[in-house]
Amino acid sequence: MEETDREAVATAVQRVAGMLQRPDQLDKVEQYRRREARKKASVEARMKAAIQSQLDGVRTGLSQLHNALNDVKDIQRSLVDVNKDWRQSINTIENLKDVKDAVVQHSQLAAAVENLKNIFSVPEIVRETQDLIDQGQLLQAHRKLMDLEHSRDDLMYEQYRMDSKNTRDMNLIDDYFGDMQKLSEELAKQLWMVIQRALVTVRRDPTLLVSVVRIIDREEKIDRRMLDRKKQTGFIPPGRPKKWKEKMFSVLDRTVTTRIEGTQAGTRESDKMWLVRHLEIIRKYVLDDLLVAKNLMDQCFPPHYEIFKNLLSMYHQALSMRMQDLASEDLEANEIVSLLTWVLNTYKSEEMMGNPELTPEVDVNSLQPLLSQNVVDDLLNTYMSTLTSNIIGWLRKALETDKKDWLKETEPEADQDGYYQTTLPAIVFQMFEQNLQVATQISEDLKIKVLHLCLQQMSSFLSRYREEAHLYKEEHLRNRQYHPCYVQYMVAIINNCQTFKDSIISLKKKYLTPMMEDIMASSHACIYAVLDDVAKEGCSSLLDEVFMDLEPHLSELMTRKWLAGSNAVDTICVTVEDYFNDFARIKTSCKKKMTIECHRRVVVEYIKAIMSKRITFKNAEERREGAERMNREAEQLRFLFKKLAAGSGEDTEGLCSVIEGIAEVFKLTDPSLLYLEVSTLVSKHPDIRDDHIAALLTMRGDASREMKQTIIETLDKGPSPPNQNYVPIFKDIAVPTLTVPKLLK
Repeated sequence: MEETDREAVATAVQRVAGMLQRPDQLDKVEQYRRREARKKASVEARMKAAIQSQLDGVRTGLSQLHNALNDVKDIQRSLVDVNKDWRQSINTIENLKDVKDAVVQHSQLAAAVENLKNIFSVPEIVRETQDLIDQGQLLQAHRKLMDLEHSRDDLMYEQYRMDSKNTRDMNLIDDYFGDMQKLSEELAKQLWMVIQRALVTVRRDPTLLVSVVRIIDREEKIDRRMLDRKKQTGFIPPGRPKKWKEKMFSVLDRTVTTRIEGTQAGTRESDKMWLVRHLEIIRKYVLDDLLVAKNLMDQCFPPHYEIFKNLLSMYHQALSMRMQDLASEDLEANEIVSLLTWVLNTYKSEEMMGNPELTPEVDVNSLQPLLSQNVVDDLLNTYMSTLTSNIIGWLRKALETDKKDWLKETEPEADQDGYYQTTLPAIVFQMFEQNLQVATQISEDLKIKVLHLCLQQMSSFLSRYREEAHLYKEEHLRNRQYHPCYVQYMVAIINNCQTFKDSIISLKKKYLTPMMEDIMASSHACIYAVLDDVAKEGCSSLLDEVFMDLEPHLSELMTRKWLAGSNAVDTICVTVEDYFNDFARIKTSCKKKMTIECHRRVVVEYIKAIMSKRITFKNAEERREGAERMNREAEQLRFLFKKLAAGSGEDTEGLCSVIEGIAEVFKLTDPSLLYLEVSTLVSKHPDIRDDHIAALLTMRGDASREMKQTIIETLDKGPSPPNQNYVPIFKDIAVPTLTVPKLLK
């Protein structure tokens, strides 16, 4: 208590300190005192009211406890009186046992009298019921059957009450009504036949289906009543509960399963499209049946039967089992695709479960998968394995077919732009396109896997393609008469590389998102590298073909025959131009590279002829004639390659100017100026070597050994600054050494 007082005083001190923080607040002390007094009075009033309320409650509770105590005493006295009366009436109750037995006997006799008419007419009612069943009047037949069962059940119940252990009398009654059980079974057969054909019956004769449902519903009510009586008395008639509702759904379930399994119209041996037809029939049947169930059958059954929901579940379960059976078979690749497309897409599409007419009763998002993910994964793995083998086989066959075309004596076909091509790229990418379209129907993930597989196999295929093109070249070189259209087909092979590249880019853009395309770009860069190599080797093979024809004419250059007026360069130009008429069928990028390379190789071969020392000019007149011929021929070559490179942007001046520069060295009449002319040539072509200069001076014929040595040594002392844009031309040109016979000569 003292601690509470101390806390109250401390709180009051804090409160007063809070009120009197400034001097001007002292003037309001009286006002604060009155306000606090009012608050205190208010709190005291509330406390008094609360205490008074508590006291009133305690007073009321004590009053109620007093009244309860009086009531308990009254009940105790009453129980004593009842106990006394009960003990006095025991003897009286025992004396009434005979009356009780008489009441039971009277009840049994009353039941017997009540059912007496039915008991005597059982055989007749059985015959009438059988006739009604045969006539299809099921409701009337069931009514009579119910009357018979009611009579039997009442008699057996009374017998059970009188003596539950007297099985002889119970069996006697059951035997007397024995034909009734056969009627029940016969009626059930008729009901199940109608239920089996429910989807047909509901369209032709819905009243028959309604009658069957009413009979089943009656039996369900009787079952419930009999089960309730069993809980109370322990008695239940023979054959109960019939559970006809449960059997009805069981019959429907078997009917659905049989209907799904019975749609297979053929086998793989008789029809390659057996699975597609089978799945399409299933789709049509299931959709039609569910529409009938929703629009017609649902009206023939009580709402609590939920007939459409149950049928939907049955169809789903039957389909799941059927799909599992199909998945377990040894399916081919196209059959796996058909199955997975149907299971993963068609089933939930608007063509089936997603049909607008089935909504909102059918929610496709709540339907469980027809096949487990493990089964789907196994099928996909099998499909990918089979597809890999098929693609390898298809690519091998396509390449073999293309190789046969290379041996033809007719030119390959040209595309709309006039470029030679074979059917190989179209065949390959048509195959890829078909498989990708199929994979797209199944899933996005499979589509990416198939695309990756196609490009992976494409890489291996292109390596074989390069090998076959190389073998084609070698076989042709062994006998150039054996392949009459070698050039044209090699052009087609080069063009095919560009077509392959364009088709790969198109496939990736069509079937990959930009992000996935970027991710896979690096992994498939090797494909483009192989294609570039094949095209490069093809171009090189064609140029080799050209220079094989040019070889005899190139060997005439820088010879006495050439100096006397050979038309070797004219022939070279005509031959090159003739070949490039065929090379015009090569697509632009490769054609440009070939033109540049051919130009370079012709000039290099021309310079090699100079460096071969096939001729030594005897005098100034021969040097002048040789230089003028070289200039004319350089201009011929420049004109030729300018014509071939028209529109390509190629520099046709630089290479041929080398020949003209060498011609100036030969044309010079004053040997003392040779150093200046040679240094000019070296400054333009810094890759020229000492042996090249020596060969030029030797061919000139008037330079002494000392002069050659002086010029070479002087040039070595003054290195020329390298030109970054200069393309070496003398680098790969070798100068033949003098042979022994030549030295002796």
